[in-house]
Amino acid sequence: MTPYENMLRVLDHNSPAWVPHGPEAIVDIDSPVTERPAIDGNDAFGVHWSFEDGAEGGTYPTLGGHTILDIRAWREQVTIPEISEIDWSGVATEAAAVDRDRHLVRGFVEMGLFERSYLLLGMSEALMAYLTNTREMFNLLGAVADYKIALITRLHEVANLDIVWYGDDWGTQNNLFIPPEIWRVTVKPHTQRIYDCMKARGIRIWQHSCGRIESVFADMVEMGAEIWCPCQPCNDLAALKRAHRGKITFSGGIDSQFVLARPGVTAHEVRAEVRRRINEMAAAGGYIAAPSHAVPYDQNLLAAMSDEIGTYGRHYYNGTDGEAGGRRFET
Repeated sequence: MTPYENMLRVLDHNSPAWVPHGPEAIVDIDSPVTERPAIDGNDAFGVHWSFEDGAEGGTYPTLGGHTILDIRAWREQVTIPEISEIDWSGVATEAAAVDRDRHLVRGFVEMGLFERSYLLLGMSEALMAYLTNTREMFNLLGAVADYKIALITRLHEVANLDIVWYGDDWGTQNNLFIPPEIWRVTVKPHTQRIYDCMKARGIRIWQHSCGRIESVFADMVEMGAEIWCPCQPCNDLAALKRAHRGKITFSGGIDSQFVLARPGVTAHEVRAEVRRRINEMAAAGGYIAAPSHAVPYDQNLLAAMSDEIGTYGRHYYNGTDGEAGGRRFET
């Protein structure tokens, strides 16, 4: 079985031969719209970003660099990128070079509705507006969603996408940024429209959302998300797997906060964490092993993680039904 075939089995919950180590057999193609500049400057919406050498991600939203100063006047103050004015030739060239018999093509679409809202308004103002001007926030998100739908539609026309990695961080360490009931009347309806755009084109939905999002996880599955990353352990991952097995693929889960990045952690502990997550998450497919966040780690720890995924991840499956079995290791 090739990595391409195995990945399809993972995503289809159809008896994969091994647990993939990250997005095997997947080629990422970026949108040509600048949602986050690589250096100091404005993004396509006019929001200013600053740069700090050595910082995770490099750039961050500049304090006061947002563009909407009054949510009630957002229509006059917002800038929405015009998709027809973007140069797509580089995307077309990149997509044409992919061997489609060996790779899935995943479009990278970041800064979803919630993230874009706080970039446009500033975090504090956005969080208050969700509570005090809910209708205007709904309308603003609708305009951003219209842009996202046009972007994904064009990206698919040019690159013939198999998957869209759609990023929108909804959670903090402990809960959502906004109450679930507010999320359901603002973020959810327009995210559903974006999902529907992808589903109508046969595109798999790979939802990225950091933080503890258990309170709306069932909503996300019901809406049509097919893969979720980075599966941070501030959520009860084992419980989510039990509740939604066969409906969504989990990608991530190997604890970056309290294992990979913990001072003094040993390679043995890293290996134990890998086995724990595979045991919890890989039954009948639907699990891609990876860290719960991508930050710099000790290379020896990464080597131990990779080796354990490669060994234990290949010994995990043994029956024709794809259930857990085969050789088990002590944790």
